Amino acid sequence: MSNIFDQPFHEIEPLTFYEILRLRIDVFVVEQNCPYPELDGFDVYSETRHIWISDEESPVSYLRVLSESKEVNRIGRVATSSHNRHKGLAETLIEHVINTTSGVLVLDAQTYLENWYQKMGFITNGEAFVEGCGRDTNSGILHVPMVYKRQID
Repeated sequence: MSNIFDQPFHEIEPLTFYEILRLRIDVFVVEQNCPYPELDGFDVYSETRHIWISDEESPVSYLRVLSESKEVNRIGRVATSSHNRHKGLAETLIEHVINTTSGVLVLDAQTYLENWYQKMGFITNGEAFVEGCGRDTNSGILHVPMVYKRQID
């Protein structure tokens, strides 16, 4: 499972993108019980990168990178299927992004993953906030903004 795929939307096979969406919905909507508009329109932007690792059948770990400006890229939708966790797949994807993306990287980490991201060089750069689930603005998942700034030699 070491092959990393890194493609814009228009290069992804339709069945593969369907499986990517299934993975994201299984993790964020079903498993985390957080109904929200998963199809947010950003997936189809030409500058959006979809990055994943597949097993023999479908994507098992995924993230996307959105270009916020020439200098800033946002990592999001980091998801790994439940039976493929704790194998280093998401870390492999994050490292791939660090090594193939210039400029500053930002993300909003679920707070229980803050230390995990810190081990990869991200730093917390703001206060924790609740990312809402569905229409109830009082429910949601606690997140913290983080940034990866490149070392200048």
